[in-house]
Amino acid sequence: MSRRHTASRGPKLIAALALGLQALLFSPSALTASFDYELAPREIADGVYVLVGLKEDFSFDNGGNIVNTGFIVGPSGITVIDTGSSKRYGEQLRNAIARISPLPIVKVINTHHHPDHFLGNQAFPADTLSATAVTMQGIGDEGPAFLDNMYRLNGDWMLETEIAAPHAALAAGRIDAGGRTLELIALSGHTPADLAVLDIASGTLFASDLVFNGRAPTTPHASIDQWLKALDQLQQIDFRHIVPGHGDPATDKAPIEQTRRYLQWLQQSIREGAEQGLDMTEMLARPVPAEFSGLAEVSREYLRSVTHLYPAAEQAALSRGSRR
Repeated sequence: MSRRHTASRGPKLIAALALGLQALLFSPSALTASFDYELAPREIADGVYVLVGLKEDFSFDNGGNIVNTGFIVGPSGITVIDTGSSKRYGEQLRNAIARISPLPIVKVINTHHHPDHFLGNQAFPADTLSATAVTMQGIGDEGPAFLDNMYRLNGDWMLETEIAAPHAALAAGRIDAGGRTLELIALSGHTPADLAVLDIASGTLFASDLVFNGRAPTTPHASIDQWLKALDQLQQIDFRHIVPGHGDPATDKAPIEQTRRYLQWLQQSIREGAEQGLDMTEMLARPVPAEFSGLAEVSREYLRSVTHLYPAAEQAALSRGSRR
């Protein structure tokens, strides 16, 4: 083959390869595959299903699939516990539910106002969306900033995601949802309003982000004193299954104890550092105890916690010193 003939085919070959690559990247099937959360409901008790998220931070790779969501199938309808981190997640969650049961979704509960727990709301009927009044206020106040940040962290997984705020207010006490009796337990600590949900029939406790299992807790809105009191209350519940906000479900109280010990250490470490007059850099350099070194995301979460909790601890130490 002549050099001239080869050269004449070069541009055509390159163009054909480019078109083929473009078709592959932008075909509906390729896009669908690339944005598949691969949600797999796990039945942990009769009629109670959990979709377990990754023990990671938000990223372009996981699309925000780091949260546990769930649903409860009753005789006449389905209750959804949290809706995930994006419209795509909510839609795929609803499809996963439909594969399990044809019953209607009668109630969606947002346990608190962090974005991975309510940004899938768009996929569900507006009249089913519910939360406590404080959580609804938090979504109204901070939702837009959360949404912007989730687009930045998760990229195109967030396509067309908008805030669908709940308008049905929930309060502590028992409710009937789809023929299942649920006990709503209003607490605080992880955020100003954290709702735990106990399914009476199965003894399953959805503990929301008050409990983490195998992952370091997040603390951007935390009051650790209130959080520890909330864990004391959860500890007293006679449940048979517990679903943490992040990490694997369990059948014992070990996740509560793990979360408690971590928070107690974090609070004590920050207090001691402030009383010793350590600066922020010195505080960040302190090692995480071996007991917690195996928790997912512990280095990142420790840095975040110190960054936003330490200034208040320093101020409190200064105030105590001035009163002596």
